[in-house]
Amino acid sequence: MQYIDNIIFLILLVAGFGLFAKSLQKIYRNIRLGREINRSNNKSERWETMARVAMGQSKMVTRPVAGILHLFVYVGFVIINIELVEIVVDGIFGTHRFLASIFGHGFYNFFTATLEILALLVVIGVVVFFIRRNFYGVKRLTMKELFGWPKHDANWILIIEFALMMAFFKMNTADWILQQRGLLPEHGSFPISSIFLAPIFNNFGDSFLFFTEKAAWWFHFVGILFFMNYLYYSKHLHIILAFPSTWFANLEKKGKFNNLESVTKEIKLMMDPNADPYAAPAEGDVAEVPSKFGAEDVFDLNQVQLLNAYSCTECGRCTSVCPANITGKKLSPRLILMKTRDRLEEVGRNIDKNGKFVDDGKKLLNDYITKEELWACTTCNACTEACPVLLDPLSIIFEMRRFLVMEQSAAPQELNLMMTNVENNAAPWQYNQADRLNWANEN
Repeated sequence: MQYIDNIIFLILLVAGFGLFAKSLQKIYRNIRLGREINRSNNKSERWETMARVAMGQSKMVTRPVAGILHLFVYVGFVIINIELVEIVVDGIFGTHRFLASIFGHGFYNFFTATLEILALLVVIGVVVFFIRRNFYGVKRLTMKELFGWPKHDANWILIIEFALMMAFFKMNTADWILQQRGLLPEHGSFPISSIFLAPIFNNFGDSFLFFTEKAAWWFHFVGILFFMNYLYYSKHLHIILAFPSTWFANLEKKGKFNNLESVTKEIKLMMDPNADPYAAPAEGDVAEVPSKFGAEDVFDLNQVQLLNAYSCTECGRCTSVCPANITGKKLSPRLILMKTRDRLEEVGRNIDKNGKFVDDGKKLLNDYITKEELWACTTCNACTEACPVLLDPLSIIFEMRRFLVMEQSAAPQELNLMMTNVENNAAPWQYNQADRLNWANEN
C-alpha cells in the first residue's frame, strides 16, 4: 500500500499524456485534409522567423502593455513548468525535490527563487488580462463575435493559470515552513512565498502543513494535465501551433496573388502564334489541372491555411485594423479564421462518427463564410501585417473569391464589367483599343 500514490500518479501521467497525444493526432489528421503545399524553401530564414516571432514574441510588443504582460505570462508559465520534470520524478519514485540533488544547493536556490518571481509575474499578467477583457472594455475583446464560448474560453484559461500559480505558492509556503521547523530537508529559496504567504500559514500545525503541501502538489500536477488536454478545445492551441505556423509562414510579399500553373501554361499556349492547339503536349509539359478552382470548403484550402485556423489566438489585432470592419462592414479577418476552424472541426467529428467524411450538405462558403464578407475585403493586408503569429486570413479570402469567380461566375457586377472590358478591350475601361492613347494627345 505504500506505493499507492506512485501508482495513481503514474496512471494519471500516462492517461494525461495519452489523451494529449490523441488530440494532437486528430488535429494533424484534420490539417492533412487540406491540399498539400510546399513551404520547405529558405529553411534558415524560416528558423530565424520562428525564433524571432514565436519564441521571441517580437510582434506582440508592438502594443507594449499587452505585449509585456503576455511576455510575463508566456515566459513565466513555460519556465515554471520545467518543474514538471521534478514533479514527474518525485511522483514516480516518491522522492522530494529531486532536482536539488542534481543542481546542488546554490543553483537549486537560484532556480526555485527564479520560479517564484516568474510565478508572481504570471499572476500579475493574468489578473490584468482578466480585468482588461471583462471590465476595461477593449473594443476588439468585446466584439459580438466573441460572445459565448470564445469569451468563456479566454476567461477559463486565465482562471486556470491563476489557480495553478496559487497552488504553486501554497506548496512552496508549506514546504518552506516545514523546512524551518526541521521536518523537511532544506532545499530551495522561496522569496515570494516566505514573505507574503508564510505569515498566514505559520500558525497552522505540522499535520495541516503536510496535507497542504501534498494537496497543492497534486493540484498543480493534475491541473497541468487538465490544462494540457483542455488546449484542444481552446484558442490557446497557439501555445503549441504558433511555432509551426511561423515556420510555414508565407515569405513572399504580402498580398501577392498566386497564379495557377495550369492556367498560366494555358494562356501562354493561347498567346503563342506558333503553337498548335491540337498538338499533344510533351511529357511533363502540362501542369496538373485542379479538380476545382479556388476554395468552396476546407478540403480545397491548403494545409498551412488549415494550420492557421487552428493557430488563431482570437486576439483581434487583425480585425481592429481592418478598414472594412472599421467602416461597419460585415468582414472580420479574425472571424474568417474562427469559422474555418469551426467547419474543420465539424468535418473532423463527421469523420470520427462515420470512419470517413460523409457529405453533410454543408460548405465553408455560404454556410460559414458569406459572400458579403468575402467581397468586403479591400486586400490591403492590414490583417496579415498585424497578426502576432503571421497568420494569413487574406489567403483564405483570395481562394474563396477565386472559387466564386472561376467556378460560379458569381463576382459582383462591377468586377464582371471590368473583366468583360479586359477581355474585349484589353483594358479595364470601356472604350476601343484604338483610343487607348488619346489621353497623350491632350494638352
